[in-house]
Amino acid sequence: MFSKNSTFTALTVLTLALGIETTAAVFDFIQGVLLTPPPYPRPEEIVLITPARIDGGPYAIGSVPAQWTEWRKEAKSFDALAGYIWTFDYLILPGGSEFFQGMEVTPDYFEVIGTKPLLGRTFLEAEASAKGDTVIVLGYDFWQRRFNGDRNVLGKTMKITRTQSPLAIVGVMPPAVRFLPAFSNADFPNYDINAQVDYWIPVTPERSQGAEWHVAARLRTGITLEQANAELSLLGARQARADRKLEGITARAQLLETELNHDGRRLLLPLLGAVVLGFIIACGNAATLLLARGLQRRQEFAVRCALGAQQSRLFRQALTESLLLALAGGSLGVVLAIAIIKILTAIGGSAIPRLDAVKISWPVSACCFVSAIAATVLAGLMPALRASQQDSTEGIKGAGPTGSASRSERRLLGGVVILQTALTQALLVGAGLLIRTVENLANVRPGFSTENILTMNVTVPNWDGKQWYDFHVRSLARLSALPGVRNAAFGWGLPLTGDKFIDSVMIEGKPNTDRLADNLIVSKRSVTPDYFDALGIQIVAGRGFRLSDNLENWKGWAEPGPGETPFVCIINQAMKERCFPNLNPMGRTVRTGPWRKRHCQIVGVVANTRTEALNQDPKPEIYIPFLQAPVFTKHLIVRTVSDPHPLISAVQRELRAVDPALAIDHVKTFDEIRHASVASQIFAMRLLVGFAVMASALALIGIYSVLSLSVKSRRREIAIRMAVGAQKRSILGLVIGEGLQLVAVGLVLGIGVAIALAHVLKAFLFEVAPTDSAALMGGALLFTAVAMVACWLPASHATEIEPFEVLRCD
Repeated sequence: MFSKNSTFTALTVLTLALGIETTAAVFDFIQGVLLTPPPYPRPEEIVLITPARIDGGPYAIGSVPAQWTEWRKEAKSFDALAGYIWTFDYLILPGGSEFFQGMEVTPDYFEVIGTKPLLGRTFLEAEASAKGDTVIVLGYDFWQRRFNGDRNVLGKTMKITRTQSPLAIVGVMPPAVRFLPAFSNADFPNYDINAQVDYWIPVTPERSQGAEWHVAARLRTGITLEQANAELSLLGARQARADRKLEGITARAQLLETELNHDGRRLLLPLLGAVVLGFIIACGNAATLLLARGLQRRQEFAVRCALGAQQSRLFRQALTESLLLALAGGSLGVVLAIAIIKILTAIGGSAIPRLDAVKISWPVSACCFVSAIAATVLAGLMPALRASQQDSTEGIKGAGPTGSASRSERRLLGGVVILQTALTQALLVGAGLLIRTVENLANVRPGFSTENILTMNVTVPNWDGKQWYDFHVRSLARLSALPGVRNAAFGWGLPLTGDKFIDSVMIEGKPNTDRLADNLIVSKRSVTPDYFDALGIQIVAGRGFRLSDNLENWKGWAEPGPGETPFVCIINQAMKERCFPNLNPMGRTVRTGPWRKRHCQIVGVVANTRTEALNQDPKPEIYIPFLQAPVFTKHLIVRTVSDPHPLISAVQRELRAVDPALAIDHVKTFDEIRHASVASQIFAMRLLVGFAVMASALALIGIYSVLSLSVKSRRREIAIRMAVGAQKRSILGLVIGEGLQLVAVGLVLGIGVAIALAHVLKAFLFEVAPTDSAALMGGALLFTAVAMVACWLPASHATEIEPFEVLRCD
């Protein structure tokens, strides 16, 4: 029977498969990213503690060590409490240096995460308090990669760039130990919360004053998060009374799982509504197809009843057919879901965290499978139930080729079409809003150029002041002389990468009446003189940096002595408007750096740039000379005459000619960086466009099915119209008009659903309102075009009815 109705069978199976595979794939993403627990024993007990301002304003990192010591001594809500810093380094090798990333931790860090070493031990308190780093614990993957899993690795030493002496290996951790979130580093180009930790080094907060510390703790058994936060608030109040620097500062604990899922929840949960709409459309469409086919088989059911078939026999037949269709659709859907997960993983690589935990979940697939079966069986049983309850003689007489579906039956199927139309309209509008968002982001003028710019991370193992200075000056000279190179510059602060220092600055001469209010939190960037020219950032007042703005013998943050070059800085227009409204900032002094020890004279103002993100307005920023503020690793920016890719080898060759041991990584063009900065919006757009296309295809099938049934049930009426002179265009108008009436009602209802969905997607939108008229009208027009195709096919079949054949059968 299915082979004789191949079109119906194919449409039903495909409809169920599409509904199951998209729903299962997205739910698998949600389970993998949001519901998979962190790989630690009893992860629900691990919390992250962050200092925060009581008034909710921005908080400058710097007080954590002092607070951490107090929390560790006094807090009764925790079994263990540890500090940690995300960091990265380079393993010094004869032919260059290898990048690897790790953590600086206090000795009780491993007690907090509950993980014991696979080999050796963790850290002793004396090792953390030592003046210099002496020991290291390796991550499992790094141990396998660099030491080939040698179990005799304990006691061996390794040299990395940030330490003066080799480090003794004292332990190896088991597989799958990941980073804990480091909020201040979340946007750094090297930061990867999904990566496995390569190494750990012991340290204490007292040894790293001014570092951006984070604190993790393990809740004591029976203690709730609310109780822990209440105790932290009391400790914060006590600390503020003892130290005025901590006035207005408190601390808040948050579950580790909540913090890990922050980005994934923001991205995936709004799209959950879209996939649910798609699943409802698919189930409704399958039900429509089965209902339509059941109405066409009323005469068959009536004959069976007249020949003595029991109600149970009719139900068994309908149930068997529905289950076979559901099983076929479900099986195809599971296969497609596996493929969809691979596709979504590929396109969502930089947009979604914890992707390695995403895999096909058979319970999720089974749940979608059962839901689709329920909808299919219910729709398949309804015609059998109706046939068993009506008089078989009337059914035989009224269900032949001249019979008509009742008004209630047609109203039911029309209602399904209206629902499909409304939901599809919502998905099309949501897709349109995200398409416009991506277009707006592509067209935004960020205040800097991204064309023909090559970037890479460059790290010099030698940290000696004179040699460090010589390397950068010589490298820029050699790179600038390369054919095809316009500008070359170094900088820690490349836009859209997260590179920056977060610091509080004080304007010299400004009354300090409120420490929290008067200290401005800014992004601070360290750049060489050609940086602004290389990125096309305009200097609107004063001057840029010069090579003479340097400190060849760098002495930390100490003020320059007599005759030495003074510290200088450049601010952006947003900072000028914030700190010097209607005033000339040239020559004014800004205090910055750790504990605001550095006094910088403002020598220039540059135009505003969208350095944090393309969808964020410019914020106050301060630039300091690269040669007055050495950094461990930095971006090299090379602006070229044309496509920069052919120059990659030449640039790396020139750098290694100056220092063969340097490390180079993250080689990208600036266009690639810009594209990656909007990865979440692009992923959401692609996903929603996919849902909208699927929903449109399903709606087309639904409209076609309902109108085809209408045409078949109204054959006698159409034949009479044609017999008394109706033209084919009138019949076309009759059928198409019936379909468009249903579509019009669905579109009106869909506007409300679309606006609701658009507000859910609001976090992804940029320069487009959730009620954008262009998106609403575009979705309506696009669906109307789809509906016209679906209406035209059954309408054309109606014009082919032969009045003589139909009326003769009567």
